[in-house]
Amino acid sequence: MTTHRPATLRDVALAAGVSQATASRVLAGTGYAAPATRERVHAAAERLGYVPNLAARALVRGTGVRLVVAVSGTAPTVLDDPYVDRVVGAAARVCAPYGLGVSLHWLPTRAPGEVRRLAEDRGVGGLLLINTTEAVLDAVPARLRGRVASIGIGSALVPAYDVDNGGGTEAVVRHLYDTGRRHIAMVTGPRWLSCAGRSVSAYRRVMRDAALPVRLVPGDFSAGRGRAAAREVLERWPDTDAIVGSSDATAFGVLDRLRADGVQVPGDVAVTGFDDVPLAAMTAPALTTATHPVAQIATAAATAVLAGRPVPPSTLFPSRLVRRVSA
Repeated sequence: MTTHRPATLRDVALAAGVSQATASRVLAGTGYAAPATRERVHAAAERLGYVPNLAARALVRGTGVRLVVAVSGTAPTVLDDPYVDRVVGAAARVCAPYGLGVSLHWLPTRAPGEVRRLAEDRGVGGLLLINTTEAVLDAVPARLRGRVASIGIGSALVPAYDVDNGGGTEAVVRHLYDTGRRHIAMVTGPRWLSCAGRSVSAYRRVMRDAALPVRLVPGDFSAGRGRAAAREVLERWPDTDAIVGSSDATAFGVLDRLRADGVQVPGDVAVTGFDDVPLAAMTAPALTTATHPVAQIATAAATAVLAGRPVPPSTLFPSRLVRRVSA
């Protein structure tokens, strides 16, 4: 059985009667070539079924072959977050028509300069930062400027896209107040994340306006910390009648601990989350939360990277209350 190899650029050049350099210029659409020469090269490529190697072309041009989704965190387990999976999926859909791949990378919070190593890789065509810090933004090298976007905070050179979790959290806490809750605690996100700070500020604002006591317990967006925090809240403030989770995962942990301790939800304590992940509608009881349009945010950020757009003001996507049984 005869195996036919794919046509190469050299095959196209021979069939068209031109040099490989000329064939390359014509097919890439760069440089000058006479109309008749262009016609011969394109006809030969079509006849031979030639498919250009987009990866090799990108490497030669120095424009890279993949978009790197770089996630800041204290440990590589941050890559296991379902939120990251959703960002990668959206980025892959944006990159596919351009023949670009998507890879995932951990940026240790204690080593922000790691972003420089990514810039040295000629295969990196763009960078999408998640949960980034000012130190990482400052370390973004000149080679990648114009091809970087952040889901989180941005800078004068790096556009930022994120959810208005301050607005969403405010809607959640006001809902708790409107339904009669007066002793509302909150399990926060990581202190080093700006988005966590927005949520805390919104919670404090509603509590201050209502002349209610502030009850904050540190969290990290995980279910494990949510479990521990729920018990801590009730030990410190036994009269608590609502717990605001900074994420749905946190709220799932809170629900699990309250159920194990015989606390009725929402009868004794109302529980809310943030993100509206699919599982939120299937918990027992179903979780009251706020929306987080992750796919829309990631699509906008990845599109900005590939388009090389000028840096716009920070873009916040709205979040709305989703009322269910837990609160």
